[in-house]
Amino acid sequence: MPTFAAVDIGANSVRLEVARLVRQRLQMVYEDREVVRLGESVFQAAMLAPAAMARTVKVLRRFHKAVQQHGDVQVRVVATSALRVARNAQAFIDWVHMRTGWRVEVISGIEEARLIHFGIITNLRVTASPLLLIDLGGGSCELTVSARRRLRETVSLPVGALRLTQEFLHHDPPQDYELHRLRSYIAEEVQRVARKIVSARPQAVIATSGTAAALATSAKTLVKEAGNENWVPARTVVRMADRLSETSYAERIKIPGIGTKRAEIIIAGAAVFAELMRRCDLRGFRYSELGLRDGLLAQMAADYTRASKQTRQLESERWDALLAMAKRYRVDMEQAQHVRELVMQLFAGLKAVHRLPQEYEEWLSGAAILHEIGAYVNRTGWHRHAHYLIANSEILGYSAAQRRVMAAITRYLGSALPSSGDKLVKSLESDNREQVPKAVALLRLARALNQGRRRAVTSVQARARDSQVLLRISARRSIGADLELWALKKERAFFRAVFGRDLEAEIV
Repeated sequence: MPTFAAVDIGANSVRLEVARLVRQRLQMVYEDREVVRLGESVFQAAMLAPAAMARTVKVLRRFHKAVQQHGDVQVRVVATSALRVARNAQAFIDWVHMRTGWRVEVISGIEEARLIHFGIITNLRVTASPLLLIDLGGGSCELTVSARRRLRETVSLPVGALRLTQEFLHHDPPQDYELHRLRSYIAEEVQRVARKIVSARPQAVIATSGTAAALATSAKTLVKEAGNENWVPARTVVRMADRLSETSYAERIKIPGIGTKRAEIIIAGAAVFAELMRRCDLRGFRYSELGLRDGLLAQMAADYTRASKQTRQLESERWDALLAMAKRYRVDMEQAQHVRELVMQLFAGLKAVHRLPQEYEEWLSGAAILHEIGAYVNRTGWHRHAHYLIANSEILGYSAAQRRVMAAITRYLGSALPSSGDKLVKSLESDNREQVPKAVALLRLARALNQGRRRAVTSVQARARDSQVLLRISARRSIGADLELWALKKERAFFRAVFGRDLEAEIV
């Protein structure tokens, strides 16, 4: 049974979840969590403190040993707000890789919010629409509005509980002027998105993270009219924020559900929730223990199965992201779609020849849609510009490694061809160094079949026999495909170098 592990490196804590995929459902087999305060200095100095890095690496080594106990595990390790800010983030990433072999991926706040949303809708039955998700972490707060399972608005605000505590609260209990500054700052940030949330009229509000858990658990102790354990009315949130701001640390740690570590940052966290309730006209929130790690696991499972409801959800989100990027860079979608259709036909018809992993079908599809975005920068060297934009842009649903593969495929659509000694090819993960040239060859064929952007070829069938591949081309009679046949001949040498077969083509 395939097993997956998700590691979430936050500004306040690190979390691990390991799950097995059984009959297309994830079953949790192990989890661990520890508060490490990785972001304890980063929001003032923009640097990770050596002691905080050492604590975190020590915990990650423990996680690594735990993951090894479960056999062959696919692992994804992501970091959020603290590493997005820290100037010495790479030193920490290198340290983690040296001690565990894991590669840490720093994700944006928007991708963080998308993954949390994906985990929620995958694991919870949520029928109300629109839906608002609130994830308040140590460094940032992610707000996501979705309707009928599709993302509508996503924003990341710099109002994490640890960040705010270190920035504004220096006395215990806080002084009035500190609370005033804290609340004014939160109000200014929340006001930027309040109008959009109010206009969305969310019918359900789900909050995740430790602050939401603490508020939901401690509500009955602090405010008698609080609802059930997982639902916290807005008026309760506001009253709790006011009450907590008047208590000392010694008093806060005695409140059920808060604890010693959470007590240090709960005042700032509660203030954020109170401001969201007031300015966004919310009736309250429902707490869910799901979070970023659950979204990571759900996405890994969806990529693995490729035949589930979660897979369709993921593909839909990725398609929306590709279309948004294509629109931003003014891609001619008729041409892009035509090239995509042709390369998908080649991928299907030549499976016995290219033997690419199934995920390359989606990466080739994405590369076909985006391969001309570099022309927005400059027609000269457009493939180099396309590579840079795809590799370094936010494309929701695709990991950094997946974006690098799509970018590499587009890079070699000009005169340069991939080779084993090429610096870019060598920078790819070992499996992809062999696979990317095959994907490049297929996309080059699809582009050759669209010479002059005429869309003369309506379809292509590929047939492999012995040492030869035959392309049977259907073309519009009014145009003909002589130009496309000429372009295909120019691809013969590279095709043979990659696949070891001769390429022939005929019009049918």
